[in-house]
Amino acid sequence: MIVVTRLNDSRFAVNPDLIERIHETPDTVLIMVDGAKYVVTEPMAEVIEMIARYRARIVSLAYDEPSATAPASQALGNRTSTGPQLGIVRGSSGSSGSTGSGGAGRVTEFRPPVQAPAVHAPAVHAPATHTPSDTTQGR
Repeated sequence: MIVVTRLNDSRFAVNPDLIERIHETPDTVLIMVDGAKYVVTEPMAEVIEMIARYRARIVSLAYDEPSATAPASQALGNRTSTGPQLGIVRGSSGSSGSTGSGGAGRVTEFRPPVQAPAVHAPAVHAPATHTPSDTTQGR
């Protein structure tokens, strides 16, 4: 959830996955998938940044706590998953201890994708067939 402010300075949380559109004319209006509209004091760029930080946090939590999710290696047919295939970039933390500022950061983990061994089906060769017309055409 992201926390935004109404025009009367009351704050409320909104699920960013349910925001369909954001308008800024001049007030910022969040239009939800069910048609509900919320007028907020934050500028559109700030709401978009809050949504991006929220989603980055969700991804970060998913990769930082492997014990809370599925095991690191799961069978997927004849392939196996070896855990996260993405690097997590964390913003440099300032004196306030907040993360996610700007584009500066460090990659905490990166594993290149593991390719499963190729599975080849046995080759099927059709027997060579010759018809009588094949041998007489060259003469």
